[in-house]
Amino acid sequence: MAYEGASLDANLAAAAGHDPDLVRELRAAFIESAEHHIDLLTRARCDGNWQVAAMRLKGLAASFHADSLLVLAEEAVETVPGNPGVLRRLRQILDDLAIES
Repeated sequence: MAYEGASLDANLAAAAGHDPDLVRELRAAFIESAEHHIDLLTRARCDGNWQVAAMRLKGLAASFHADSLLVLAEEAVETVPGNPGVLRRLRQILDDLAIES
């Protein structure tokens, strides 16, 4: 997972003009947004809410080239609401990214 964090940091640095303070702010905002979407997935009780949250998470991951998060978000789009395996792995990826910050 260290590669994922390094890739994310490289994309954030490119967006921030290599300003370390701005990179930290963008990383924190990325993680906060991903946490929000995963929380929405956790609380989704219908296909529509699940799909919207999964697609938003997918868009966020794609925007920052967070490839493993993108793959899992795509899996979430294709699975049933509340899939415990997907939710567990999404939380793990997010935990790993948060630790690397």
